[in-house]
Amino acid sequence: MSADERRKAVVAAAMHEFARGGLAGTSTEAIAARAGISQPYLFRLFSTKRELFVAAVGRGFDLAEQELVSAAEGLAGEAALESISRGYARMLEDREALLLQLQSYAAAAAGFDTEVAEHVRERFGRLVGVVADIAGLDSEQLRRVLALGTLCSVVAALDLQGLGPGLTLDALLGLVRGRIGG
Repeated sequence: MSADERRKAVVAAAMHEFARGGLAGTSTEAIAARAGISQPYLFRLFSTKRELFVAAVGRGFDLAEQELVSAAEGLAGEAALESISRGYARMLEDREALLLQLQSYAAAAAGFDTEVAEHVRERFGRLVGVVADIAGLDSEQLRRVLALGTLCSVVAALDLQGLGPGLTLDALLGLVRGRIGG
């Protein structure tokens, strides 16, 4: 395996481990074991755990952006927003991706690592900008989409969908589509 292929495999392993343990709670030993390499080799590929976390989170944002852009391909406005909503719902079904997303926010909010916080903020801002541009959202519409998207993430992460008709992802995503202008 080339060094580039090995780096990709290590990032995939790191995504899995960081999704479960976060930046502070994940050991590089666990990542190396999952990737099938030694810990010293891991540190030849990534000089620090922070660098590996940033790479894993970046890959997670790349995948999210690809999903949402692909979902809206050839569409604009309300049609794009509806398709993006369905794409986001598919993303929420991937528990590991969802947990990595939440872990990235936790690491950025914790305030101990400005490099991580800046990276997560930049990538989140870029993703939000992509959605706003594709769907043609004004600032108020974008705030509503973000609020409901965040609620959908929490409902999915806590597996609250069975608590009532208003707490299903379909119902919440319907709010994104149906009430965006109102």
